[in-house]
Amino acid sequence: MIRLTDEQWERIRNHFPEEHIVDGRPGRKPIPTRRVLEAVLWLLNTGAQWHMLPQSYPNYKTVHRRFQAWCRDEILRRLLTDVANELRDRGALDEEECFIDATFVMAKGGGAEIGATKRGKGMKIMAIVDRHGLPLSVSTHAANHHEVRLVQLCFDFYMIEAKPENLIGDRAYDSDPLDEELRRDGIEMIAPHRANRSKPPTQDRRRLTRYMRRWLVERFFAWIQWQRRILVRWEYHAHNFLGFVQLACLIILFKRF
Repeated sequence: MIRLTDEQWERIRNHFPEEHIVDGRPGRKPIPTRRVLEAVLWLLNTGAQWHMLPQSYPNYKTVHRRFQAWCRDEILRRLLTDVANELRDRGALDEEECFIDATFVMAKGGGAEIGATKRGKGMKIMAIVDRHGLPLSVSTHAANHHEVRLVQLCFDFYMIEAKPENLIGDRAYDSDPLDEELRRDGIEMIAPHRANRSKPPTQDRRRLTRYMRRWLVERFFAWIQWQRRILVRWEYHAHNFLGFVQLACLIILFKRF
C-alpha cells in the first residue's frame, strides 16, 4: 500500500477540501481525503486501471470522482506551487540556471489535446527544471505543436516567482524571435544552433558550455516515468493526465524536505 507520512500530509492537507455529507443523512460516511489521495498515488505508481484499485482503499468510483474534481479545480497545481515556493525559501531550488525540454507520451485513451506525429498520436510533457533537476514548471500539450511555440505556455505553469536567469535547451529551441521574446523578460536563452541554420550565429561558445549539464532535465523525465501511469496517457481528459504528472512532481519535491 502507498502511504503518506504524517509530516507530508500535514504539509498539504489544507489544500484539499474534505467531503461534506449532511449530518443525519442515511448512507455511507464521508471518505477521508488522505485515504483518497493515497489511492490515487497507488494508481500513479502501478499504472493500474481504476477498477483494479485494491479493496484496502476506498471505492474506485469515489476516488475517480474526487480526483477529477481536484484536477478540474486546479487544486494539485496550487499545491505543487506552494510546495515549490517553500523549497525555494529553504534554498533547495536554484533558478539561476534552468533547463527546458519535452518528452513524448503515447495517448491511447482518446480525448482532447492529442496530436498526430510520426511516432503516433500523443502529447508532449514540457518541463523546466532547476540546476538540481527539480521541476519549476510542468505542462502537457498536443504532440503536433513545435516546442518553440510552447515555451511561453510553460511559463504559464511556472511555480515560483523568480524567473530563470539562463534557460538552456537543445537545438529545437534555436529561434531568434524566441531569444528576443525571452530577453525582454530578463531570460537568456542558451541553445546550440541547428546544423542547417543560415543566419549569422548569435550564441556565445563560452556560455554554451552550460549545455553539457542538460542531462538534468532528461533525468527528471526518467524520475517521473518511474510512475507507470505517466508512460501512456489513458485518461480521456487532458487535465486528468496533467494531474497525475503534477503528483509525480510532488513526490520528487517531497524527497527534498
